Amino acid sequence: MRTQRRSLVVLAAALLVTACGAETPEVDDSGAVGPDEAVTADLKLLQVQLAYPADGVYEQGEDVPLYAGISNTGTTDDDLVAVRGPDFADGALLVDGEPGSIPVPANDNVYVGAEGAPSVVLEDLSTTLRSSASIPVTFVFEKAGEVTIDAMVAAEGQDSGQPYDFPDPADDPTDA
Repeated sequence: MRTQRRSLVVLAAALLVTACGAETPEVDDSGAVGPDEAVTADLKLLQVQLAYPADGVYEQGEDVPLYAGISNTGTTDDDLVAVRGPDFADGALLVDGEPGSIPVPANDNVYVGAEGAPSVVLEDLSTTLRSSASIPVTFVFEKAGEVTIDAMVAAEGQDSGQPYDFPDPADDPTDA
């Protein structure tokens, strides 16, 4: 009997120590309008989403603007070289209105889809999308590799010209 009690006390103490050492899950209360995803420890996609369709639905064959922030807190420049997925034919990357890779400088942020910033358009949808529907989108970086994230269509009522809540690139404090 004494051995059983001792075993129970040891077990309870072990559980208590284990519980105290468990990590507390982080809660995202930032109010972000789209999901965030780490590509590496230094490179992150922020608030990825698709613009709300003007008529409430994207039909097959339509093109869809994508909005996201890319944060590079590292010391190495990188480039977004491709965007692909099973529900669209191609991801068009435009910088200054011309096709090409999107530079992601070290220790800087890039705002995809913001006025005057680089843009990504998912071309020739193979599915119909409404608000809150999502499709997998794979972002391919030259050095960091690739990551797939479910990009959701923005909710109705958001300004279709600015369905994100990251700051205006002109106000970016890292561009000093």
